[in-house]
Amino acid sequence: MAVTPAIYPQAAIAEALAAIRFDAQGLVACVAQQHDTGEVLMMAWMNRDSVAETLSTGRVCYWSRSRGKLWRKGEESGHVQTLVDLRIDCDGDTLLALVEQQGVACHTGRHNCFFRALREEKLTEIAPVLVPPQEMYGPG
Repeated sequence: MAVTPAIYPQAAIAEALAAIRFDAQGLVACVAQQHDTGEVLMMAWMNRDSVAETLSTGRVCYWSRSRGKLWRKGEESGHVQTLVDLRIDCDGDTLLALVEQQGVACHTGRHNCFFRALREEKLTEIAPVLVPPQEMYGPG
């Protein structure tokens, strides 16, 4: 079921940005959660530009620390996150993005990034790969 992306006017975006406490690197942690099931999908970093872009377009955009640039979720894999709501925690140092996830959220091809858990005293993969990474990103 398609959702209507949450898109905000510039005044609201400015107010949200003023409430966020970015760290010394200009980043804030953002947890992505499936809006209708509550499933926690992933955690990624945002900077001012990625927050502003997310709020103005309704398509979730993060800051890639490894690439050193904006990362629009799904730009390579096609597995896009549409923003339903963005929430700022009490301290302003963590965001919660309620999203409509299209496809898988994890670059490993699993539905979410939290697929390892301790089971019987060892770390165990508890979720299957749904989409092989090479299908999303191409060979090696």
